[in-house]
Amino acid sequence: MTEADWLTATDPRLMLEFLRGQTSDRKLRLFAVACCRRIWHVMTDECSRAAVEMGERSADEAVDLVKLDLLSGTAEGEFQDAIRNTDEFPVEDHAGVTASQYTAACEAASYASNAPVVRFEDAVVVAKAASEAVPDTTEETQQQSSLLHDIFGYPFRPVVFDPAWRSETVTALAAGIYADRAFDRLPILADALEEAGCDHPHILNHCRGPGPHVRGCWAVDLVLGKE
Repeated sequence: MTEADWLTATDPRLMLEFLRGQTSDRKLRLFAVACCRRIWHVMTDECSRAAVEMGERSADEAVDLVKLDLLSGTAEGEFQDAIRNTDEFPVEDHAGVTASQYTAACEAASYASNAPVVRFEDAVVVAKAASEAVPDTTEETQQQSSLLHDIFGYPFRPVVFDPAWRSETVTALAAGIYADRAFDRLPILADALEEAGCDHPHILNHCRGPGPHVRGCWAVDLVLGKE
């Protein structure tokens, strides 16, 4: 994959293949979680949602891996049950979600919450399952590609962050954006970065761009020093 290929890519599987061995488990986990959060309305099983939420926490803090493994196993159990009981699936109990959509959502949740980490192969399964959990698979894969661009940025020419730009205001804004998923504040972060002396067009344009932006956003991670 060339740099031009990366910048215009719309196939998450090819993008993940290119990233194999070049990224952290944390970034892969957050990509998997972001895929699941896009299909939250389809993931009507609370156990699956709890598994994804705990998996997300594990990206940045120590969690009980036994509990995470148990939750992931429960989501896997829901996936297997859904496969076995497709003909008896109570659509009316799942807000109109079809049996195939629900099955795919449970599969995505189980792999996104793998303990102790999400690896390349897991991320590929999550992306595929999440795209199958919605009516427009093509649109979903394009959105997943946008998530990868947001999380991994410019792998061919990584942006070097000057520590002098990490002012108290910049750091506080980035921490709040990350904690609250308040990505609508990114243009404010761009203004603060400029005031701190940042003139890097990739950083400023990304913060002022339309997104999507999720936890793991490369620009926010740079400010916070996350890998």
